[in-house]
Amino acid sequence: MSFPSPDTPLYNHPLPIIEQWLSDLGCQQDQQNLHCWTVVRPSWKATIYLEIEELFVCYLDAAPGGGDIKRSFKYSLSREDIESAVFSGP
Repeated sequence: MSFPSPDTPLYNHPLPIIEQWLSDLGCQQDQQNLHCWTVVRPSWKATIYLEIEELFVCYLDAAPGGGDIKRSFKYSLSREDIESAVFSGP
């Protein structure tokens, strides 16, 4: 499978391509909840949810006081923009 160009909106990516993209970025899919992915970086960790209308990210213990930071990104954004926003961290 080949990836569409990075400036292509995520809604124009087939699900297997989105899953491959997340895997290539080091994310691990939850085998019980296939729409959930975990990503761990040296300074942060997050859960990514592939929801119906958006990609939802929860950065765990990232807020002051140890709370979570939650963000959502519409699938109309490009893969490149979502990757830059999500993987730059909280």
